[in-house]
Amino acid sequence: MAPRLFACFRKGSSSSTLSSTLVPKNPPPPEISPEELRRQGAVLVELFSSQGCKTSPEAELLVSRLGRGDFNLEMPVVVLAYHVDYWDHQGWKDPFGSSNWTVRQKAYVEALKLDTIFTPQVVVQGVVQCVGNDEEALINTIDNAPRLPSPAFQANFQRPTPDSLQVFLTGPLRTKIDNHGANVMVAIYESGSVIDCPTGENKGRILSNDYIVRRLEKLFTVKECSSKKEVSGAVNFSLWEGFNANKCGIVIFIQNDSHQILGSQSIRLPGSI
Repeated sequence: MAPRLFACFRKGSSSSTLSSTLVPKNPPPPEISPEELRRQGAVLVELFSSQGCKTSPEAELLVSRLGRGDFNLEMPVVVLAYHVDYWDHQGWKDPFGSSNWTVRQKAYVEALKLDTIFTPQVVVQGVVQCVGNDEEALINTIDNAPRLPSPAFQANFQRPTPDSLQVFLTGPLRTKIDNHGANVMVAIYESGSVIDCPTGENKGRILSNDYIVRRLEKLFTVKECSSKKEVSGAVNFSLWEGFNANKCGIVIFIQNDSHQILGSQSIRLPGSI
């Protein structure tokens, strides 16, 4: 179903459309004990926001606190923030906005059978969603999201040129992948951005952003793979002006064609690269 309108939502929006969720009927069976799953299964939280949306800054602050561990949740949480570009006509062009992230959000809107594409939106584990600036809804959504083991990749980083980064990854997926397959994706994010917004819906505000997705690449596609089998691959990222490894990290996540996240892992970049 194609989205019919764009919207910028405040906390507590009551539309039944926004509260809809989609829970997978047959998640792949984990090959580790339930206790180990409880301890180690990370939850991937994807925020879709924009500096051109008046209500997004509150959501950005919320996911920043989430990533820092302020809520003392029982499970680890992996955070990514995608800045969409459909609010760039509102007087302020988001410097991190990308049509690629708008396309990614639209895919979730269709998969979750929503009528509206909106910011700020949070998608958890690829299968449940809520308004991104509603703290109670966000925590409840994370608590009730399906969870699978995190991959156990080891990473090696190289700078083949000053404006590129190569990431080599080796390790087990720790979740069994069936014959339908799944994509192993790698995102590089940047935290610690502070921008004085002189125009637009957030005119006069200081906008702080963390976990900003700067690049997203596919490591490989895998089919019929056991949870313990070691796999490996490499991705190359083009770097941006002002790149600072101390502010950046990578997130590896496994996602199937139904958009379900089958595992996620976060690794900080070494400051020495």
